[in-house]
Amino acid sequence: MKKKILIVTTGGTIAMKQNSPFGVVPTDEFIKKLKSFPHLNELAKIDVSEFSNIPSPHITPQKMLNLAKYIDKKIIDYDGVVVTHGTDTLEETSYLLDLVLETNKPVVFTAAMRSSSELGLDGPRNIIGAVRVASSDLSFKKGVLIVMNDDINSARDVVKTDTGKTGAFLTPTYGLLGIIDPDKIIYYRKSVIKEKIPTDNIEPNVDLIKCVSGIDDRYIRTSIEKGSKAIVIEAFGRGNVPITLVPAIRKALDKDIIVVITSRTYSGRVLPEYGYEGGGLFLQKIGVILGEDLRGPKMRIKLMVLYGKYKKPELVREYLKKTIIKNTG
Repeated sequence: MKKKILIVTTGGTIAMKQNSPFGVVPTDEFIKKLKSFPHLNELAKIDVSEFSNIPSPHITPQKMLNLAKYIDKKIIDYDGVVVTHGTDTLEETSYLLDLVLETNKPVVFTAAMRSSSELGLDGPRNIIGAVRVASSDLSFKKGVLIVMNDDINSARDVVKTDTGKTGAFLTPTYGLLGIIDPDKIIYYRKSVIKEKIPTDNIEPNVDLIKCVSGIDDRYIRTSIEKGSKAIVIEAFGRGNVPITLVPAIRKALDKDIIVVITSRTYSGRVLPEYGYEGGGLFLQKIGVILGEDLRGPKMRIKLMVLYGKYKKPELVREYLKKTIIKNTG
C-alpha cells in the first residue's frame, strides 16, 4: 500500500531558473512541475503545499520555527514529509526542526545545487530519493534527514562542504547514515545523539564569531553592547582562542552572557586540553562552555531554541552541561 507523503516547498535553487539579465531567480513553475511529475505518483500518494518561495539566505530562524509548527500540524494526516529547501541555510533549518519537531514520522529535506536551467540538474533525482526515504518504514524515529546525491545524512551532523558540486552535503566526522539504491533504502548506522526541545518561541539575539589570526575583541564587545543572550565562538583546533579575546570573554561572562566554544574545523570535538591563557582548559575554568562536536552555526541555532524555551541563562547553562555529560559519558 502506497504511503501518503506531503511535499512542502520553501524555495531555493531547486525552485529557480535562469532569467536573463537577472540571473538565476525564483519562479512559480516548480509547484506545477511537482504536481505533474509522473515518477512521484508511482512511489506514493503525493500532495504538494507551498510554505514559501524564497532564496534560503532570506530564511530567518523565526521562519524556520514557523516551518516546524506548520509541519507538526500537517504531518498528522501523512506518513511523512519532504521539504524542498535552498542549500545555503539547509543545515540550520533542518537542525532547528530536528530539535523542535514533536513528530517521530520521517521528515526529509532535499535541495538542488543546480537550477532547472542548468545541464545535469540534480533536483528531480533528489526529490525522488527524498520521497523514497520518507516512505520507508526504516526512516521512522531517525530524526530529520537530509537526502542529496543518493546519500542520507542526519540534520545534526551534515555540512555543506562545496559551493557547487552535487555531492556537497557530507558528514565529515561520522559519515553518512545510509544510501539510496535503485532497489531499496539502506541504513548503515543510526545517529545516537537525539535531542527534543519543543518550544513555541526562539531567542534570535545569539551571535556567532569566527576566530582568525590576529583577531581583536571588537566583535565580542559589540555583542555585549547589543545585549546578546549568548555568544558562540568558532575557535581554533581543539577550542583555543587568541589572548586578545580573553578580557572581552570575561566581561561577557560577568554580564551573565553564555559563551560557548566550538571549533572552526569541519570535524572533531573541542576539549579542555590546553591550559595557557586562551586555551580550551583555561576557558572552561573561567566559565566558558565547550560545545563538544557541534559546529558553530548549529550551536547558535541550539542556543536560540534553548533560550526560547527556558528564558533564563542559568537554565540554558544547566541544560548544556547536562547534555554534554550525557552524550559523552
